[in-house]
Amino acid sequence: MTAPPFIYSVSQLNRETARLLGEHFVSIRVEGEMSNLSIPASGHCYFTLKDANAQVRCAMFRSQQRRSFVPENGKQIIVKAQVSLYEPRGDYQLIVESIEAAGEGALRRAFDELTQKLAAEGLFSLEHKKTLPTLPKTIGVITSPSGAAIRDILTILRRRFAAVPVIIYPVAVQGENAKYEVAKAIATANTLKQCDVLIVARGGGSLEDLWTFNEEMVARAIFASRIPVISGIGHETDVTIADFVADLRAATPSAAAEHATPDQQQWLNKFNDLELRLQQHLLRLQRQQQQKLDWLTGRLQQQHPNQKLNHNRQRLDNLEIRLNKAIQLRLGHQQRIVETHTARIWQSSPLAAIRRYQQQQAYLYERLNTANNNRLKQLNLRLLNASQTLHAVSPLATLGRGYAIVTDPVSGKIISSTGQLKIGDKITTRLAKGQFSSRVETILDDV
Repeated sequence: MTAPPFIYSVSQLNRETARLLGEHFVSIRVEGEMSNLSIPASGHCYFTLKDANAQVRCAMFRSQQRRSFVPENGKQIIVKAQVSLYEPRGDYQLIVESIEAAGEGALRRAFDELTQKLAAEGLFSLEHKKTLPTLPKTIGVITSPSGAAIRDILTILRRRFAAVPVIIYPVAVQGENAKYEVAKAIATANTLKQCDVLIVARGGGSLEDLWTFNEEMVARAIFASRIPVISGIGHETDVTIADFVADLRAATPSAAAEHATPDQQQWLNKFNDLELRLQQHLLRLQRQQQQKLDWLTGRLQQQHPNQKLNHNRQRLDNLEIRLNKAIQLRLGHQQRIVETHTARIWQSSPLAAIRRYQQQQAYLYERLNTANNNRLKQLNLRLLNASQTLHAVSPLATLGRGYAIVTDPVSGKIISSTGQLKIGDKITTRLAKGQFSSRVETILDDV
């Protein structure tokens, strides 16, 4: 007898499929167009990667994202990912590790090849790095005249050390001719010798946007410069070959401006410190000369006839001081004796007990008032509740709702049925407000 075929549950099938996909497609690269981009509050990135004939869902968690790439619908991208299956829905998807713009891979390979070549030639060696001037006489800036980088640099330079002149060498920082203009500007600055430090800068962008500063021509121009060069290209995470060759790499154009100039406040503080030290030195010399003069004057006075007279005067003053102290001590001792006896008298005085009883009386009086007030409130509350209860059962409350009480004016009995009446009887009707008399003309029995 053959065993029955194994039957998968949906969960088992999805779990096995996810395992097989994960083991077979551990890390692959896929190119396509980004669409259906969604970035919820968690920061994770969800999108669809598609070409002309097919599409696949993708998920990239926040920890894998890098700030230099901005996801956008319609971009042609290359993802490095692991194939997976989202088991609860049975959706086949890619778990993305990294994203780069399509075509960026070739630029990255060119970047790595040129980096290895120039490093082998020693263009990145520390021994070739030139020292920046402590206080530059003139600063040269090689960048676009219309970009945000030049505005940031000039703002920082004015704030840190406005007295240093700035020469701007305007160049294109992106495009086919940009590398020629940057290399030429570096050579021109070295020929004219108008500045003693150069800043090569531009704002942030993609690898392709920053490619001018990965060109071999620009790297060799920086290396050949006799003027120290500071690179301030892109954002902090952007790295170019120009950064490796430059004498100092700054994270941003603003940081490059800060490295190029000292802080004028620090210099002012240094000058103030030197001024203070000079004043202290002069005062110290003055005190030394004054001490010497005082010593010579003292020796002269020791030989003067007036010295003994002054000595006796001082002795007389000391004796007077000692006498005054003795008198004060005696008076203080007698005063303390008087204070001791006074304290003993006050301890025996009934005034303290009287004050204590007065305080106790005031405290008890306040408690009595509080208890009376509380009792009155309780009684008022009980009276209010009783009044409300009495009003609820009072016939007047019933009358107030539109009802009436009919009585026999002679006997005063309440008439509750037409059987107690006959035509011509006189009756009294009591309302919520007032009463009136009437005669019975018609008697109607309930149907």
